[in-house]
Amino acid sequence: MKRQLVERELTSEGPRRSSTPGGARRPSRTVAVNLAESPLAWLHARGHLTDRLFDAGEALRSDYERAQLSASITMRWDPVRVKTTGERGLSPSERQIAARRRFDGAISAAGKGLEDILWRVVCAGEALPEAERTLGWPARSGKLVLRIALERVAEFYRIT
Repeated sequence: MKRQLVERELTSEGPRRSSTPGGARRPSRTVAVNLAESPLAWLHARGHLTDRLFDAGEALRSDYERAQLSASITMRWDPVRVKTTGERGLSPSERQIAARRRFDGAISAAGKGLEDILWRVVCAGEALPEAERTLGWPARSGKLVLRIALERVAEFYRIT
């Protein structure tokens, strides 16, 4: 994974996204943040998620991307594939449909009320504190709810 490190001011709520306006004063404490690291990988690297839960989240994110559920901002420039007699297995459209079915099954397995935090952190790559604020949850409650959701997703994907 490529590292994209930036220096951020460390506050009691965590790293501050923007620097001080006008550069008036130097922050007292700073931390290096890897912008290329997903929130799920960040939680796993710091011991907040087990390997099983991390793998479940990665499987869900993979199906989300394979199903091409993210918003498209521009025209698709994917090359058109011509079917030949040598091709075996599922067509690209069939793989996309299968990924969509797995994604929908995993989200429904997570259960009502858990899919919001699951989608925001795993699929949209939203930081946990930001997701908690958006959902109107108390600070540090999202980690527990995310773990419960990922446990159910791990069961769905049969990850041991």
